[in-house]
Amino acid sequence: MNLEGIISIGGMPGLYKAVGQMKNGVIAESLSDKKRTPVYSHQQISSLEDISMFTTGDNKAISDIMKSIYEKEKGGACIDHKADEKEIIAYFASILPDYDKERVHPSNMRKLFNWYNILHKTENLKLKELSDKKEEKTKTSSDEKAKTHTPKQHKPDTAKVAVSKGVKKTTGVRKTGTA
Repeated sequence: MNLEGIISIGGMPGLYKAVGQMKNGVIAESLSDKKRTPVYSHQQISSLEDISMFTTGDNKAISDIMKSIYEKEKGGACIDHKADEKEIIAYFASILPDYDKERVHPSNMRKLFNWYNILHKTENLKLKELSDKKEEKTKTSSDEKAKTHTPKQHKPDTAKVAVSKGVKKTTGVRKTGTA
């Protein structure tokens, strides 16, 4: 799954896409209602591509788990995050059988399923291979355009600047009058 730029903000429901930067934070756009809000540096921001879940072996990235859900549901929505706890645990065990039962709680599973359903509803579930192929197509088409389009040769400007006698030309220096 391609989760680049999608973030979760502590204390705010839903998922957001980072669309801009501020001096002391980020401008985030909600995936569900497209409203933009400032998110400051003191708030907890988590990028979905950096989150992983505990397993008995190595930790598994959220993107890999979401890809497993996507393949199991054949691109459809998964179980509702408000379902019964036993159903949530059974569904999660079918997707990730080697998860650490002591450190992965049902609340973590609910959050994962909620995020997956939000991404599915807003049509932001994209497989990396598909997005990589699209990038390659656009790159090759832009390379072909660059090959067919020959830019005009730019001649350097040889004109001399007239400077009055006795005055030094100071390029790029601002004189403020104070030392």
